[in-house]
Amino acid sequence: MTVTTERRELVDRIWQRDPTVWTGGDEAKWLGWLDEPLRMHERVPELELFADQVVDEGFEAVVLLGMGGSSLAPEVLRRSFGVVESLHVLDTTHPKAIRTLESSIELGQTLFVVSSKSGSTLETRSHADYFWERAGKRGRQFVAVTDPGSELERVAQDRGFRAVFPGEPTIGGRYSALSPFGMVPAALMGVDLDRLLANAERMVEACRRDDGNPGFELGRQFGHGWQDGRDKICIPETDGGFGLWAEQLIAESTGKQGRGLVPAPGESPDGPDRQETTVHLADPYMLGSEFFRWMFAVAVAGHYLEINPFDQPDVQAAKDKTNEVLATGQEPSLDPEGSVDELLSRAEPGNYVCVQAFVEPNEENDWRIGNLVTKLRRRSGLVVTHGYGPRYLHSTGQLHKGGPNTGLFLQVVDDTGEELPIPNRPFGFGRLIRAQAAGDYASLKERGRRVARVRLEDL
Repeated sequence: MTVTTERRELVDRIWQRDPTVWTGGDEAKWLGWLDEPLRMHERVPELELFADQVVDEGFEAVVLLGMGGSSLAPEVLRRSFGVVESLHVLDTTHPKAIRTLESSIELGQTLFVVSSKSGSTLETRSHADYFWERAGKRGRQFVAVTDPGSELERVAQDRGFRAVFPGEPTIGGRYSALSPFGMVPAALMGVDLDRLLANAERMVEACRRDDGNPGFELGRQFGHGWQDGRDKICIPETDGGFGLWAEQLIAESTGKQGRGLVPAPGESPDGPDRQETTVHLADPYMLGSEFFRWMFAVAVAGHYLEINPFDQPDVQAAKDKTNEVLATGQEPSLDPEGSVDELLSRAEPGNYVCVQAFVEPNEENDWRIGNLVTKLRRRSGLVVTHGYGPRYLHSTGQLHKGGPNTGLFLQVVDDTGEELPIPNRPFGFGRLIRAQAAGDYASLKERGRRVARVRLEDL
């Protein structure tokens, strides 16, 4: 089959919503993202009116409470458009981070955007309940972005939230950047939504073409590279941290059934197991087109890997383990286990190292984790990825447990400090993040992954 014929047949089948492009399962019901840019463009006046009202009422800050697909696109948007002082994204359960955020805002002049497709995400609901109490239970300060009929929608109605923005149920979280989960925060940042979505729509049309189809070409590269043993996708660094969003899209979509592409933001593409990629962001508004190009590409790559790129069968494992730990009512054990030397001694060619940092996200720890990554890369010669927990559980965690057994996982923990209670829960944020660390570690061990745990202060 020629490349032209291959491209024409595959692209046509995707746009026809043919699930046999992948596994012939339920893929067709998860393709709402193909049409979402056009649908969202029709909602621009509604979102802009809402954002103008927020400005007119004198809100000084916006805090987005979300995880994974609900937080990563907004995080990339806020960095890319330089609004890091006025819009904050909270996707950690670390008590010190929550206290630091709270001390940096005026509670009475802050709008809280509670964002969860399922409406039941434990971290997000805990954040929402905490700030609901701290902000004086004033519904005008809260907004929900959630799928219709969710538990969060019910809570928002009961509490009198100022608005509920419904998501599109046929779109999975990691494909939701151009849906209300990305566009409501973008409107609050003052982004020109017409311009952003116009770029997305141009890419939609480009991804319909037989010739010069940017999404197909990137996806075909991913797929053929994987077939040739080049499964590490090296994503260049951008000012807005595009790789933060792209790594969830790639890892959660492809990392299953013992297969998977390993996203590696910031890693050198030089190596026999690596692929070089380019991110086209001449200006921040190009995020509209890049979000869609990469989503289409990963859908195409799923065809070559012969997997369903829209499910996440192994994500629940860490959640179940976390709940088991919490249900005991006992303090989770996070004692050091193994060592860096011992972990690296088990490395094989084509492996990768993953640092899973259950520590407070801040500038100092960014530097410390970055320094650790540099040392591990130098010592091992392998691709080294890293992420903060619990954020990565909603991002790359599917790959870690469902993908190929090629990862060496180094969990880093710290002192979470004084406990911070969660309203109506028998545990606080400190015990929650420790249970999440313990739960994921146990889940990785159960699946035969190579793991070690160290304390941050011992590095």
